[in-house]
Parts: sequence; structure tokens; C-alpha cells
Amino acid sequence: MDSKDLKQRQSSLFMNLILSFHAASMQHLGKIKSPVSGKIDRDLAQAKMSIDMLDMIQAKTSKNLSEEEDKFLRHLISEAKLNYIDELNRDRAKENKKDSSEEK
Repeated sequence: MDSKDLKQRQSSLFMNLILSFHAASMQHLGKIKSPVSGKIDRDLAQAKMSIDMLDMIQAKTSKNLSEEEDKFLRHLISEAKLNYIDELNRDRAKENKKDSSEEK
């Protein structure tokens, strides 16, 4: 395997690695079904862990990625974080609704 082939293989493996953490975050956010149970299993703590892993990968690979890899990683992190915030806001809205109905 020559140097170019090796770089392409490593890039493909890197993309698959970050996609797996992204998929885990989406699964734990309840956005996609669990491939094991076939059900929506929502766990925000686990979602945050997957997002934190993506952040760590970004920090540890800083300035060592191709432009395409870096852009892809930043996109996945951004999407995961926005979905995480959306889920937190849903939980807060449910709590506020519950609190206001208990006050009545």
C-alpha cells in the first residue's frame, strides 16, 4: 500500500470513527432508534458523553486533519450540540408546564 492509499484509508477510518460517535449521540438524544432494541432510548448523559468525545477528538487532532476532515468533524459536532440543546429545552419546557399546572 503506497502513501496515498494509506492516507485515504486512514481518512476513511477517521470519518467512520467520528460518524460512530455522532450516531451514538443521536441515538442517546432519542433522534434515532437503537440498533439493538429497535426502540428510542433517550439518555442525555450518554449523549453528552458522545459529544464530549467528539470535542476531545477535535482538540487532539487540531491542525492534523485535512480541510475536508476538519469541516466534517466541525459539522457533526455542531449538529450534535444543537440537537442536545433542543432536547434540554424540551425537558425544561416540560418541567415549566408541569410546575405551572401544579400551581393551579
